[in-house]
Amino acid sequence: MLGRKDFAADEMTAAKGAVTQTLKAFADAGSPGALENTYFVNALLALDRRFVHRVRMVTGKDGTPLNELEMVVASLMENDGVLQLNTVIKYEPDSAVLGLAEGDRITLTAPQFEQLATAVLAELEAKFAG
Repeated sequence: MLGRKDFAADEMTAAKGAVTQTLKAFADAGSPGALENTYFVNALLALDRRFVHRVRMVTGKDGTPLNELEMVVASLMENDGVLQLNTVIKYEPDSAVLGLAEGDRITLTAPQFEQLATAVLAELEAKFAG
């Protein structure tokens, strides 16, 4: 599939619904601490997959939540869950949603997932609303 410059409103609505459903399911299960990281890492991978064909021309190179998601997902999949920066994105840990530094092990809590997912979805709507 070619890169995309926009996403339809129903795609955005479905992604928001999935985030809400994920958070609710975790809370309804009694928030089992031992599963929290695995659960939300996988939820983050699923969120990224919905919008994987976004193009750099629209996302830009700044350290935005969407680009943070890209680096976190790449690190989860290709660097054993340790944050690895790339040469394209201008990432600054102090202004990042998760505040991870290069070399940090990626672990996610429910509030961290919600915070990053909310920021990513807001950015997607602002940049890719079709």
